Amino acid sequence: MTRITLFADLILPLSVPNLYTYRVPMEWNELVKPGQRVIVQFGKNKLYTALIRRVHDRAPGIYTAKYIDSLLDDEPVVLEQQFLLWEQIASYYMCNPGDVLNAALPAGLKLSSETKITLNPDYTGNRAELNEREFIVAEALDVRNVLTFPEVSEILSVKIVQPVLKAMLEKGVVLVREEVREKYKPKMETYLELAEELENEELLRPLFDKLEKKAPKQLEALIAFIKYSDRYNVTRKLVKKADISKDSDAAAVAALIKKGVFISYAEEVGRIRHEEGMVSSEKAFNPDQQEAYDKLTTDFLTKEIALIHGVTSSGKTEIYLRMMKECLAAGKQVLYLLPEIALTTQIITRLQNHFGGSISVYHSRFNENERVEVWKTVLGDGPGATKNSLAASLILGARSAVFLPFTNLGLIIVDEEHDSSYKQYDPAPRYNARETAIFLASLHKAKVLLGSATPSVESTWNAQSGRFGFAEMTKRFGGMEMPLIEVVDIKEAGKRKLMKSHFSPPLLDKIQEALNNKEQVILFQNRRGFAPMLECATCAWTPHCTQCDVSLTYHKQVNQLRCHYCGYSVKPPSTCSACGDTNIRTKGFGTEKIEDDLVIFFPTAKIARMDLDTTRAKYAHRQIISDFEEHNIDILVGTQMVTKGLDFDNVALVGILNADSMLNFPDFRAFERSYQLMAQVSGRAGRKNKRGKVVIQSYNPDHAILKDVINNNYYGMYATELNERKNFQYPPFYRLIRFTLRHKDLDLINLGAAHFADVLKGHFGKRVLGPEFPAVARIRNEYHKNILLKFEREASMNKVKEIIRSEIDAFKTNADFKAIKVVPDVDPL
Repeated sequence: MTRITLFADLILPLSVPNLYTYRVPMEWNELVKPGQRVIVQFGKNKLYTALIRRVHDRAPGIYTAKYIDSLLDDEPVVLEQQFLLWEQIASYYMCNPGDVLNAALPAGLKLSSETKITLNPDYTGNRAELNEREFIVAEALDVRNVLTFPEVSEILSVKIVQPVLKAMLEKGVVLVREEVREKYKPKMETYLELAEELENEELLRPLFDKLEKKAPKQLEALIAFIKYSDRYNVTRKLVKKADISKDSDAAAVAALIKKGVFISYAEEVGRIRHEEGMVSSEKAFNPDQQEAYDKLTTDFLTKEIALIHGVTSSGKTEIYLRMMKECLAAGKQVLYLLPEIALTTQIITRLQNHFGGSISVYHSRFNENERVEVWKTVLGDGPGATKNSLAASLILGARSAVFLPFTNLGLIIVDEEHDSSYKQYDPAPRYNARETAIFLASLHKAKVLLGSATPSVESTWNAQSGRFGFAEMTKRFGGMEMPLIEVVDIKEAGKRKLMKSHFSPPLLDKIQEALNNKEQVILFQNRRGFAPMLECATCAWTPHCTQCDVSLTYHKQVNQLRCHYCGYSVKPPSTCSACGDTNIRTKGFGTEKIEDDLVIFFPTAKIARMDLDTTRAKYAHRQIISDFEEHNIDILVGTQMVTKGLDFDNVALVGILNADSMLNFPDFRAFERSYQLMAQVSGRAGRKNKRGKVVIQSYNPDHAILKDVINNNYYGMYATELNERKNFQYPPFYRLIRFTLRHKDLDLINLGAAHFADVLKGHFGKRVLGPEFPAVARIRNEYHKNILLKFEREASMNKVKEIIRSEIDAFKTNADFKAIKVVPDVDPL
């Protein structure tokens, strides 16, 4: 029988446009499948983890296919429907398959290649001719045999070691090889069980007597085992060796294993903390909820996507729960998407209390191993998981959860669907999880439910155009009134010298009133840090980032000036670098400054801050939210994190410190986003039986958006925005693609951007705007220049992208401009 030679097209974790074909060793012909991971050599000597996309018998015509080095999986870790989703993302968002692989696949499933340095056994030269650093490395290799780059760096006490090693390679002193190491390691737990013969009580009793006389510590270990195992109950428990060793002597446990009294065995366990919930009874719908639920159910008979627009605290989550329950009962999977990791804390508890089991949660705060475990659980291959378990069927996550290996998806809920956090900015793929969820659902023939108290203009337009199903809830659950909103003119208050720091008298009075009533307060300021900048009072000099065109933000708690773009930090200067004066003051204010001032105004209040700086730790979100729920915090100061979907019973007052910074932002979506943020944060007030209050501070209290917020007039804002966008050719009537060109040379970026814009204008005419520098023109020492393409929604997206790809390729092959990076962003937010 003739055996055919097979080839495999692989997706490499590199930003290259094409798949690369490798030869399959004949002995693997029956083993290889699309979706398995393999180790391959690409380039001169670098090893990569790649994914098999397809297997065939056609050799590549223009290069000789190398053999696959290693097959890592018995079964696929990526499914066919995932590949189809990846291809759609790569096509729509104009990126490469490797970009999507890097975003989608957990890092723990990608083996890393590590460079190893060894002495060359054939080297016969004189070491005395080596320079000092080369000699030190050679001496170290005599002792250790093998070194890695970081180890060489540590030995030489220098960061960059490549020149030293390159010289040693050229002299033939050392050899370099690549080794691949597995990142993901299953967590193993050692369990104990009694020897089979000791299950008989008559044999166990003599053992007790013997140990009591000769080995009392071993007897303690045996008694601890019986206690942990619930030996005399109907259902016995598994006993961890660690628990027994903790309650007794570890040496005694080891002795009992050696004697054959205990048998030890290891099992894979999960790293993720799962907490079972107490199943709560299902709440009955009120008339508004029932009407909305019936409307959505009817719409889903003919439409795949529906939007529910319900004011804050109207009971949208109860509708989600009912639909999830029905989907799970039909044996299908549910994906519940949230824009912020902070929101998962409250929702997890609610879902566990509703369904009574452990659910899977997936977001970027999990480490590599935890993300792999969730991936395997959804596949039905995780620790203790089956394809029908709740953990494999109900998945809660942030935007990256759309990449999980669903096998039978029935429903996707996109909560707070308007939120810009669903958009990935850097690196590629620059996808929007809301739009990606819609395509994912189409692959599984699943339904998508979008929900928000302030839907995006595009989603509402789609609903009103009949593309989406639509349901609306205009009243709060339980007859609660919408909060009473007051706008304070801080321009006038400033003129009359009534402002105390950044607080108006009405806001301070209402905070005191809430504290007197043992109620809680949320204060919103959409800027972290203490102050946006320092300034010399004499000459107006301001410290700037050395790598970006932006002033440094002052963080008082760590006494640092930090760049929020590149991370550069420096101690605050004591004197002005320009004129030498010592009169340096802060300008503007962030959440840290607000927290600092509140301690002065309300010294007995318990104050906390929730922003990126205070939530970097893994469970920091959970701790802050838990403390606020348990009334351990009186005043919570925060950025956008406090605006999104959090549900607190005792919040009587919400304060918005500065509405103008949002309203004046230079973006066509600024008014829409300002309305959404202010309406959302206002919705945190008054969620029990008492009407909440909201104070908005502004220099322009008569602004139309502020009036819409006061009157809860979403459709007034929507109508105005829709008219503006129609007149000025913005979404939803036009599509946008933004091109960002980057390079370290300012003159080159100006020339290249002008050339690329002219080329695009040759195809698209006045639909091309720019090139222009963005608000921050230099980031990490690279100059940025933007070009915006607007084109009609009715135009062929594929044709437009075909032209763009061709022109980008031509631009990259132009000798003058090939060093410039061109970054396309489809549907920028």
